[in-house]
Amino acid sequence: MMNKKMEKTKRKWIKMEPWVGVDLDGTLAKYDKYDGTNIGEPIEPMLTRIRLWLAEGTKVKIFTARVSHDEDGEHRRAIDKWCGKHIGQKLETTCTKDFGMVELWDDRAVAVEKNTGKAVTLNELWKH
Repeated sequence: MMNKKMEKTKRKWIKMEPWVGVDLDGTLAKYDKYDGTNIGEPIEPMLTRIRLWLAEGTKVKIFTARVSHDEDGEHRRAIDKWCGKHIGQKLETTCTKDFGMVELWDDRAVAVEKNTGKAVTLNELWKH
């Protein structure tokens, strides 16, 4: 049986707005090596995809480790500026996933079949 605090937390998770996470370096912006707050040029297919999602009303967040230790907000400001220039608006930036995240687009991620631990290829993903 759940106590009131647990029930309130469960309701909060259920009400979370769905969002798509997009990695910055190597997925949305070209990346060779870390260079402070400098962000590479946009990767056009991903940029186009984000613009379409936004036009459809999908919430998109930049998902990047750059903000994991950004106490002074320097990286977040650089990302906001980059997004404004290339996407036409700032996007929320995070390094934390939550129950609202429905997809993550990342050059380092490997798709895994739910509850099996088996890696999934793109061809298998697109069959569904």
